Amino acid sequence: MAFEFILMLTSNDRTIPDAAARLDEALEGGVRHIGFKDVGLPLAELKGLADAIRAAGGRSYLEVVSLDAESELASARAAVQLDVDCLLGGTRADVVTEVTRDHPVRYYPFPGRITGHPSVLEGPAEDIADSARRLADLEHVHGLDLLAYRFDGDVPGLMEQVCRSVAKPVIMAGSIDSEERVIAAARAGAAGFTVGTAALKEDFPAEGPGFTEQVRTILSITARAQARSTAPRRLALVAHDNRKPALRAWVLRHRRILAGHRLICTGGTGAMVTAAAPELSVRRLQRGSRGGDQQLGALVATGELDAVIFFADPSAPHGYDVDLQALTRLAIVHDTPIALGPSAASALASALLARGAD
Repeated sequence: MAFEFILMLTSNDRTIPDAAARLDEALEGGVRHIGFKDVGLPLAELKGLADAIRAAGGRSYLEVVSLDAESELASARAAVQLDVDCLLGGTRADVVTEVTRDHPVRYYPFPGRITGHPSVLEGPAEDIADSARRLADLEHVHGLDLLAYRFDGDVPGLMEQVCRSVAKPVIMAGSIDSEERVIAAARAGAAGFTVGTAALKEDFPAEGPGFTEQVRTILSITARAQARSTAPRRLALVAHDNRKPALRAWVLRHRRILAGHRLICTGGTGAMVTAAAPELSVRRLQRGSRGGDQQLGALVATGELDAVIFFADPSAPHGYDVDLQALTRLAIVHDTPIALGPSAASALASALLARGAD
């Protein structure tokens, strides 16, 4: 997740009554990460929202606001039944993961002590960071949902401390209503942020009135904030055998902007990249002939890659096309950028990895 804007069709911690109509406006604005709460509408209507988001090529999120154990478990079961992509929130990860662990839903619980409705984050920053570490250590927790702007204290400091404490992605939530707060989340290392009520109230300075213009404005703000993001990107690198020298040359030419990011490579490519630039962070999968391309596809499908660079050999035998076609199809389905040669890879890297000055 490369610092994404997640639009919540919610107000005051409830899904809005006209969420279906607002969803059409949101899609017109161009947003593709869209969520809702587990309260405010019947389950059947929430299912319609989740299906419509997926049909439009988007990624769906359900955020839990329940405070008691039974309601939180019911929300986890609802996330599975609705077939959403991500479940945000909740405080009982030990029991929720018993529900979600055998399903494709990605789970991002709240760290810290959560009270009230609307929810508030309480406690010292050190305790919240400790909670984040404990949660991130759980196998079936895929990231964290930090109610940063519901914290009565040094919010930028809290965000940075939590992001530094864990290797998994952190989404910032709660009363993000200005470009200043969006950029602060990016600088802290967040993987994304949620906006709900502020967009519905038209708090952001847009070129025109209406919800669609709010969405477009927040997307523009997100693009500016991405240049200040400190979160490491997760970039897949792979090459057919005859294209490995070209990929090696590309890596050496871009080693400076690749530094600090996480490279995921099939086995042979990973060995080559590590030998050429040992300072880079490389995670090696199986070799392509042993299933490495399929492992990359699985990472695309679960949203764990920000982009794919595949130096393909157009003169290779047709057998090589199968894995490339499968990976390309998944990249399209999950809207993951993919580059198949040096020029496209350089353009992608410049857009995704370069960090602007504050």
